[in-house]
Amino acid sequence: MKTLSDFNFKGKTVLLRSDLNSNVVNGKVLLGGRIKESAKTIKELKKKKAKIVVIAHQGQKGKATFASLRQHAKYLNKLTKIKFIDDLIGKKAINEIKNLKPGQAILLENLRFEEDEFHPQKGKKNKLIKILTPLFNVYVNDAFSVCHRKHASIIGFPKYLKGFGGRLLEKEVIALKKINLKNCLYVLGGSKPGDYLPLLKGNRVLACGLFGQSCLIAKGIDLGAQNKYLSKEVSLNQALKDKLKKRLKNVITPLDFGIKVNNKRKDLDLSEFPSKYKIFDIGPKTRKEFIKKIKKTKAVYMKGPVGDFSSKGFEKGTFEILRAISKSKGFSLIGGGHLNDAIAMSKIPRKKFDYISLSGGALLKMIAGEKLPGLEALKK
Repeated sequence: MKTLSDFNFKGKTVLLRSDLNSNVVNGKVLLGGRIKESAKTIKELKKKKAKIVVIAHQGQKGKATFASLRQHAKYLNKLTKIKFIDDLIGKKAINEIKNLKPGQAILLENLRFEEDEFHPQKGKKNKLIKILTPLFNVYVNDAFSVCHRKHASIIGFPKYLKGFGGRLLEKEVIALKKINLKNCLYVLGGSKPGDYLPLLKGNRVLACGLFGQSCLIAKGIDLGAQNKYLSKEVSLNQALKDKLKKRLKNVITPLDFGIKVNNKRKDLDLSEFPSKYKIFDIGPKTRKEFIKKIKKTKAVYMKGPVGDFSSKGFEKGTFEILRAISKSKGFSLIGGGHLNDAIAMSKIPRKKFDYISLSGGALLKMIAGEKLPGLEALKK
């Protein structure tokens, strides 16, 4: 894979696929590590006198995290000057790209506003590829966290433009190649149970977050209101439940949960479910049991938050598990943008962890031994 050190970018128009996807609370995008790290590659390309057009995504359609990149541009502007364009492939975006001067940078609107982002198989008939490719000299992928996705901005553009890895992507790949996770304990939270299936073959797993709740439902436990929420939020259908059920031999699931009643936390044992209230965190019994396991392990990988740590009173699970990992004698790997934000909020020193990745799903796939389409596209 070639990087920013392998090309003279002076005067070249660069299509930079960055990773700006951030945590969102009450409609407000939070300034996280991904935005800060992405700014470094933008600044370097500006110094190299390139004309930079940044493309990125925020959230998924239909989810509360789906939003414009306008707020991201404001954060980026505090780190390096960049102009936000509220357009992606229209006349406004095209004119702005053509008028760029060396050392200038613009940020286009959320890629996922355009449906063709999800259809790279269309090739040159794909709107993004057809309209944007002729305007650029080179393509730079600095979004390691979405390199497991077969999206137009990840595998489409490198077919028609010279491709390079950005500094954040390069940093992640080099670090992860050095990591040895033999006999590892996996602490898996977050909201994508389907992504974890490859890691459930014989590995020791502490299941939390929406993943832990999905595992309990797969076992046949009725959580009440949370059952309906999960079927919609993480597409927990019968097929996924059946797949999970077959792989739960080494998976330890939660013993209790924190629910929200009249805006206050209340902890319920698993035996007290089903409940008409939604789940926001693991409970004290689960925290105690999980921490006991973490203390004994020689290596631990945590992916995804334990609960809704951004809600007051429900940060306990995520913060206490992170704190236990930071104090453990074993090798520690933390993955995902949300956990980066949680570490910052918990004020646990980052140096207490052996490696903190900004990636979630891509890191997971790499650990499972799968090839990442985005990295393979850059090699070609």
